[in-house]
Amino acid sequence: MNDLIRLDKFLSDMSVGTRSQVKALISKGKVKIDGKVVKDSSIKLNRETSTVEADGKILRYCTYEYYMLNKPSGVVSATEDKREKTVLDLIDGKVRKDLFPVGRLDKDTEGLLIITNDGELSHKLLSPKNHIDKTYYVETDIYIDEHMANLLENGVDIGEKKLTMKAEVTVLEHDTANNKNISYITIREGKFHQVKRMYQAVGANVTYLKRISMGKLKLDSNLGTGEYRLLTDEEINLLRQESPIN
Repeated sequence: MNDLIRLDKFLSDMSVGTRSQVKALISKGKVKIDGKVVKDSSIKLNRETSTVEADGKILRYCTYEYYMLNKPSGVVSATEDKREKTVLDLIDGKVRKDLFPVGRLDKDTEGLLIITNDGELSHKLLSPKNHIDKTYYVETDIYIDEHMANLLENGVDIGEKKLTMKAEVTVLEHDTANNKNISYITIREGKFHQVKRMYQAVGANVTYLKRISMGKLKLDSNLGTGEYRLLTDEEINLLRQESPIN
């Protein structure tokens, strides 16, 4: 990768402001490179070794960011929305301005969502040919018996050209104290409302849905609903192992 980058792009990428705002900041002499004031927005610097200071704040260039979010209900999986709160609105202190959710969870679905700007990794994780496992905690209005579980595991008709791919279903005992019917399902596709449509196909309605893992990456149990953290290097490597990135 070429480590040279224009100063205005460097600052814009680091969310200092829009291109016009960045150029205004530079022209006012409020930007330094390696301790020297620079007023030329087109000057190039080494993103890895140069020290950039903007309006008194030292900046370090960040090529990629990776976040694990425990998505809450009521928030849409989008980069922006004029009417609804988005998952990106939940990420305070983000450096990159080009973050996006890897795939989507329905507005009323909670759980694991990866937020990044790594387009290559996202594409490989979401590619249908890679069949990345996604596991969900599911609550339904009726108990999922053995027959229904077998149907779900072997593929059901959700109105597509083909039956759903084979899945894995684990049924827990009926929680009589809380009147909950709980099961876990692992799918290898990502069709629209897929889990809800699969359960509807066997006569059950999903009342609560939460994604708890994607590939080998598991939702951090310490993250409360709506909370997030940066992925560790180990977790990023786990995701990369799931996808054929050379």
